[in-house]
Amino acid sequence: MRIDIISVVPELLESPLNHSIMKRAQAKGLLEVKVHNLRDHTPYKHGQVDDYQFGGGAGMVMMPEPLAILLDKLLAERNYDEVIYMTPDGEVFQQKTANYLSLKENLILICGHYKGVDERIRTLYVTREISIGDFVLSGGELPAAILVDAIGRLIPGVLNDETSALFDSFQDGLLAPPVYTRPANFRGHQVPEVLLSGDPKKVEIWRHDMSIKRTEERRPELLNQSKEE
Repeated sequence: MRIDIISVVPELLESPLNHSIMKRAQAKGLLEVKVHNLRDHTPYKHGQVDDYQFGGGAGMVMMPEPLAILLDKLLAERNYDEVIYMTPDGEVFQQKTANYLSLKENLILICGHYKGVDERIRTLYVTREISIGDFVLSGGELPAAILVDAIGRLIPGVLNDETSALFDSFQDGLLAPPVYTRPANFRGHQVPEVLLSGDPKKVEIWRHDMSIKRTEERRPELLNQSKEE
């Protein structure tokens, strides 16, 4: 998979994409991430990529020309499955979206900044708009890093245990159950006996029951969504 990220502050993406699982994914050749500095593609002097918004008002807007120049260049080089704009007013990112995008070959992520991008870029180029929640950040770089991480770990071969991702929270519409490791007794708190029983069937039933219980307590709306679907 290849993911191209367009940013005006590419430095913000260096650490999240060059350590841990994402670093290993790229080292294995399973994931290729290219970060493009939008300022390198502007026709304006001094690397200008933003301007005042028509109609007045506070905040600058990312200009259409620099984005169009870079997008045209990328789209001429290969076919992209999605051109995704990271924006607070997009669809809220969910695990099912990560699953869907992990099956694609080429993605472009546009990191918004300032007051966002000129609406004509959204109309002419963007195929999907994604938000990581109902709040506003300084730019789309951190949301883009989250998207890459959520997608990248699902690519076969990225995780040492490929079945691990299948049992994450939200994969089956439930939160993950509690997990335990050694020691079996920690400060008077004992690991549930069923996990020490050596009976895989009992363990599976216990984990499913605990997933339902935890979801009921913490995210009951997930259970309602599963019933509706």
